[in-house]
Amino acid sequence: MKLQINNQQHEVDVEPEMPLLWVLRDMLDLKGTKYSCGIAQCGACTVHIDGEPVRSCVLPVSAAEGKRITTIEGLSHDASHPVQQAWVKHQVPQCGYCQSGQIMAAVSLLEKKPKPTDADINAAMSNICRCGTYKRIRDAIHDVAGTAPEMAKV
Repeated sequence: MKLQINNQQHEVDVEPEMPLLWVLRDMLDLKGTKYSCGIAQCGACTVHIDGEPVRSCVLPVSAAEGKRITTIEGLSHDASHPVQQAWVKHQVPQCGYCQSGQIMAAVSLLEKKPKPTDADINAAMSNICRCGTYKRIRDAIHDVAGTAPEMAKV
């Protein structure tokens, strides 16, 4: 099976029903995409398929063949993507486990809606963060979009 991942061609010999997540992590050693729930609920495994956020833990690898796959490693080689930089600036991660999926969801949102409202963020950011860093996630997204609310003057 031939896969285009992070602008590179890969050929893997796997069963077509194997979840894409396991191909990424176990066959290609791309460990940034995380396994958590295994039922497409939490979003830790989010990658982009042809620019759309997809939960890779339940997607058969055969469904990704011939499509453009982007993982967290493919956003930038040095964490210089604006969303990654905003995550650092706003100290979004607490434990950090869900953050690659959160970042991938945020990148997709910002590509579709460069100036998202809080409602847009709420609708698009359905990934779960057990540490509850949702306010910092929202602040980082607004920062990248240039829509950060003014700080109250003291």
